[in-house]
Amino acid sequence: VITALIVAIFPPLLIQGATFSDWIYRALIFLVVSCPCALVISIPLGFFGGIGGASRHGILIKGTNYLEVLNNLESVVMDKTGTLTKGIFKVTEVNAENNIKINDFQNNKTELTKPLLLKYAAHIEKFSNHPIAQSIVAEYENSVSKVDENVVKDFEEISGFGIKVNINNHQFLAGNSKLMNLENITFDKKENLGTAIYLAADGKYIGNILISDEVKEDSARAIKGMKENGVKEIVMLTGDNEAIGKNIAEKLGIDKVFTELLPNEKVEKLEEIYKTKSEKGKVAFVGDGINDAPVLARADLGIAMGGAGSDAAIEAADVVIMNDEPSKIVTAIKIAKKTKEIVWQNITIAFAIKIVVMALGLFGDATMWEAVFADVGVALLAVLNATRVLRYNPESSNK
Repeated sequence: VITALIVAIFPPLLIQGATFSDWIYRALIFLVVSCPCALVISIPLGFFGGIGGASRHGILIKGTNYLEVLNNLESVVMDKTGTLTKGIFKVTEVNAENNIKINDFQNNKTELTKPLLLKYAAHIEKFSNHPIAQSIVAEYENSVSKVDENVVKDFEEISGFGIKVNINNHQFLAGNSKLMNLENITFDKKENLGTAIYLAADGKYIGNILISDEVKEDSARAIKGMKENGVKEIVMLTGDNEAIGKNIAEKLGIDKVFTELLPNEKVEKLEEIYKTKSEKGKVAFVGDGINDAPVLARADLGIAMGGAGSDAAIEAADVVIMNDEPSKIVTAIKIAKKTKEIVWQNITIAFAIKIVVMALGLFGDATMWEAVFADVGVALLAVLNATRVLRYNPESSNK
């Protein structure tokens, strides 16, 4: 507006033969061309197009600012169970301690057997929502009988450790090695590639159950794709033992792995990773469980698995992957990069055309029709360019 006033007023006063009508006309061209419609419309529309394009691939992004974060990811921290693995557990082994007398469910002393140990484990785990607990209940109910919920009293779930219940006036524990150590129970620790659930009755170790999980088919492809698209470091956090964590990390090509972590310790590890990142680098956390909610909220970008993920994780996350495929993280990064590319194309096109037409207008070589094109026409071009991201398919792109 100031430049238009200068163009309209000073040349007629300072240049011999210049007329106010001619220079006011040139000033009006300045005003029309300088209208910011192309930028005001196309930039946010490019980001909205990116969000829309991502949703077509089953990726829900909760804000345009998270597309910017996806462009600057430096580290991706991932949970294991339900994120890199299927989270579908199966009982592979039941190990009952020898020479142990235990009350059966009719309060009679009897020799501890594998079926009886599984029965106690199923009753202990019945009220837990954890996938491992549900797998034990499913193994018992599918092969033996339904769990009698009425015999279970005083159910207490100790986050990151396990479960404490009362069955027929006897205290039972089921959980990881940390629970046994917490309760000062002597036990035989299993070092294997499965998850071990240890059981104790009235302060005495009675056996363990081994659970196996399976790595998702596209986890390795996801890790490789993230590294190819600028992610410098991929870290796995898990509550499982060291043998399981290192085995999966080695299979998938993960840079670092931290094992046997409680939920609050995952947040602490994330804080350590923050200290090593660059000034502009961003850190994402990918998880699915209710225990992951604090870490999802703390990260620059929280990504939740929406299919099997808990409501708390989905609520805390900034990006939700609806089909639980880790490779969709790569798709989201590619869409974010394409969105940024299109937005910068729009900015460049808008400024370039406007500057050229304004220069032509200043020397009297541009008409009002050309000014209208530099305003409305460029805005339409920018809008059409922004819609390209809606049709962008990163999975078929070579970039």
